[in-house]
Amino acid sequence: MSVIVRSFRRVSPLAVDLVIALVALAAHAAPFLLTTREADPVEGYTLGQYLPVLGLALPLIWRRRAPLAVLAAVTAATGAYLLNDPDTAPQPIPYALLIAIYTVAAYGSRGVRGWAVTLLVAGAGAQLAGLVLNPPSADTTVRALVMYVAAWAMGRATANRRTHARQIERDKQREAERAVERERTAIARDMHDLLGHAISLIVVQAEAGPLAVRPAPERAEAAFDAIAATGREAMDQLRRLLGLLGTSSPGAPPTVARIEALVHSVDRAGQRTTLTVHGTPRPLPADVEAAAYRIVQEALTNAVKHARAVAVAVELHWRQDTLMIRIADDGRGHTGGSGHGLIGIRERAAACGGSAAFGPGPDGRGFAVTVHLTGTAS
Repeated sequence: MSVIVRSFRRVSPLAVDLVIALVALAAHAAPFLLTTREADPVEGYTLGQYLPVLGLALPLIWRRRAPLAVLAAVTAATGAYLLNDPDTAPQPIPYALLIAIYTVAAYGSRGVRGWAVTLLVAGAGAQLAGLVLNPPSADTTVRALVMYVAAWAMGRATANRRTHARQIERDKQREAERAVERERTAIARDMHDLLGHAISLIVVQAEAGPLAVRPAPERAEAAFDAIAATGREAMDQLRRLLGLLGTSSPGAPPTVARIEALVHSVDRAGQRTTLTVHGTPRPLPADVEAAAYRIVQEALTNAVKHARAVAVAVELHWRQDTLMIRIADDGRGHTGGSGHGLIGIRERAAACGGSAAFGPGPDGRGFAVTVHLTGTAS
């Protein structure tokens, strides 16, 4: 059925209207072929009696392009047809007029519909006047009026359904645009965290390297090795982010399991950093895995850049329905900066149904970031 509907939608509206006009023409012509003219059974119906039938059907070809003009033409043709009554062929249903009324209600603008109602009210008045003057036509008149109202109602229902469908399509389009914007924001935030962390470590290592060249060459060598390792890690993650944008093949995504390597890279750079895990690790949804990694990365970046801490402790507490992350340093605490990194941490936690809190370390010194991530069932 869906294949048939899609095929029908691909057909030109003009071709559809042409078919409708031909069907209406056949329906209105049928009484001339199936009945006998009472006034002259031998000669039959005249061309003059048949011409209004063409006026009823042919305008329907342009019904969507000029619905009001088509309605007026069909109404006039209907009147011309009835002038021959009762000598003309009987028409039990005014097919063309019903189609024209439906079209105005379904496709006409508000102004067009207003003029159409005026025209139809005038036509209905004429029919009611005929009902008074010709009582035997009461059933025909009432049936016609009911059909006119039904055709109008069906047209308005079609218009409302089409309007609703367009609104749904617009809503889907806006939601898709918002989704793209959210994805771009998330990628931009990841790039900020990634580059900020990598550059901070590289700066610290580069500053420490020259100081250790003479008194401790092995420390200088380790610093330069750490710079290279940090650069490679940053490049790998940058390739992954660019892969999300379709410009490169994605690399390994950030996960909780990679936090250990992240902590080790900071420790290797000269910032004494430890990782402690409590509870039993378990698989998490991909968005929670990425959020946990980025939160630790941003907190370590802040500790390296701003806190001037000697040591940083990272703790992962695996609980039944949450993962609690705490990053605490012994530095100088909050420096009163813009706090964009802390805002990013809070947003990442909230996106996973969790929360983030900031404040002094456990002994009142330094700075601590505590994050609870919920919805961790895989």
